Amino acid sequence: MAQELADRRDLDFVIWEQFEAEDYLDLPIFDGFNRKTCDMMINEARTLAIKELLPTMSEGDREGVRYENGQVKVPDCFKRPHRLLLDGEWGCLLTEPEMGGQGAPPFAATAAIEYFMGGNWALYSYAAMGNSTAGMIQNYGTPELKQTYVKKIVSGKWGGTMLLTEPSAGSDVGALETSAVKNPDGTYSLTGNKIFITNGEHDLCENIVHPVLARIEGHEPGTKGISIFVVPKFLVNKDGSLGERNDIVCTGVEEKHGIHGSATCSMSLGSKGKCIGYLLGEEKQGMKIMFNMMNEARMATGLQGLSYASAAYLLALNYARGRIQGKDVESFFNAGAPSVPIIKHPDVRRNLLWMKSLVDGMRSFFYYTTIVGLKAHAAEDEKIREKFSGLFELLTPLIKEYLAVKGHDVCVQAMQVYGGAGYTQDYPVEQYTRDCKIASIYEGTSGIQALDLMGRKLPMKKGQVFMDFIGEIQATIAKAREMDEVRELAERLGKTVGFMGDAAMHLGAMAMEGKIKPALAHSLPFLHAMGDVIMAWMLVWRAAVATRRMEKASNKDKAFYAGQVKTAEFYIKTVLHETAGRFKSIKETCDAAITIPDEGFGGL
Repeated sequence: MAQELADRRDLDFVIWEQFEAEDYLDLPIFDGFNRKTCDMMINEARTLAIKELLPTMSEGDREGVRYENGQVKVPDCFKRPHRLLLDGEWGCLLTEPEMGGQGAPPFAATAAIEYFMGGNWALYSYAAMGNSTAGMIQNYGTPELKQTYVKKIVSGKWGGTMLLTEPSAGSDVGALETSAVKNPDGTYSLTGNKIFITNGEHDLCENIVHPVLARIEGHEPGTKGISIFVVPKFLVNKDGSLGERNDIVCTGVEEKHGIHGSATCSMSLGSKGKCIGYLLGEEKQGMKIMFNMMNEARMATGLQGLSYASAAYLLALNYARGRIQGKDVESFFNAGAPSVPIIKHPDVRRNLLWMKSLVDGMRSFFYYTTIVGLKAHAAEDEKIREKFSGLFELLTPLIKEYLAVKGHDVCVQAMQVYGGAGYTQDYPVEQYTRDCKIASIYEGTSGIQALDLMGRKLPMKKGQVFMDFIGEIQATIAKAREMDEVRELAERLGKTVGFMGDAAMHLGAMAMEGKIKPALAHSLPFLHAMGDVIMAWMLVWRAAVATRRMEKASNKDKAFYAGQVKTAEFYIKTVLHETAGRFKSIKETCDAAITIPDEGFGGL
């Protein structure tokens, strides 16, 4: 049976075979969950996504959101599946039970979310985005704030957002101008404007709760002077009922390249001088608190890129199997030879295997990172906790950036498999390609993720976290070298890991010498090359697991396992050669981008 959105067999392989996640189900935090319940959850999510969410994706894209007198109307077709998501508590799979969530194992929840994001990300985000808002209130709010907001947001009855960006302060959050003045009753009056606010206003919930970054009057400039406030759309009475409308309004929605069913809002605070907010945490803790939510958003954005790529690849694969066009190349001069499915043509096969190698590697990388986060959370030994916490921090910018960019690349190539048909709106790959592009832009653009990796993450603990990361790869290589079928692939990976370490040390040395700008000009190429190495690592890991299981496998599974080995072989013998060249380029560290005069760019 042709797969849709995500390959169910591959999910099982990653979760239960590659990462042996069943071992983690014995943790006390997963009481009530076992493999059977996890599989049931994934299957139900798959059914819901394919039957209810996916049919609304194209319709919602065509209809888009509507802005009418300060209110935003979502596509009408969203309302039924949104209600189903809330009724089934699908929006809060990862949220802790004490907050009203499911507390599901992250690997199983991620599989369900893959289906929902691939089915209709814009729709799913209305149901799920508020969990990070609720998490911040749970972790930093007063007992009263927790009691008032957390469970209502987690249930989806109320929505949640994240208000950072301003017209004059985009990624430079420290330059924000939104201000706060303390009132005699302990509340704050806020004034300012925010832009690009996902789900800032919509008609799928009763209330929307906004975490807002602002500077209390008199506090110093820059990020150190920023605080964070809880600003509800409707104020809440002491009995929990909704009170009067707060002075925060949507002033418009963006007309975007993609995700037309998602409301991207401009928000005005305090235009009437009556915007009430409640301090979250302590004064001047705004960035520290918001970073918790930002890191969750970056992980979610990486998953978004993976989900689009997975869905687009399967569409292209199924199209290539069914589209009859052209003769087999070996029968090209035989006028009577029958036409064949385009999957028989060499370049189409190369394209499909390139896409498969990325989707497989991206999926394993994401699930590996969720396991790393779980190990950090569950560790009783402080050294183990520190090790895996450091790895999770190191990998977060790579998850966000690499999966976003490569996810979009996969969508582009999926469209290519369709040829001219893929460029029309008759097929959903065109929409996936448009929708996926945003993933490399919001929650920190590509350059910001590279700056985070090079400036903050690689130097952590004097490079020890990066060395721990290399140690994890070397452990996989050591096991793979024991198998004749994958030994050569493991050795090639090992050489490229050496190139990566040399390039990292070179960039670090340049920064220490004061050559910061040339080093940073090569930070994004390094991030992408590091991501390539991670893809190769994950594919060798997959191939080694498949090789061990091949002998006792059924005929159907033998084909699946053989596919794992061939996918790793393809990637390491084609793409990884390009990666080695990138590391060589990084070590040369050409400074032309820095030394070229501004006028030298032309266009004057």
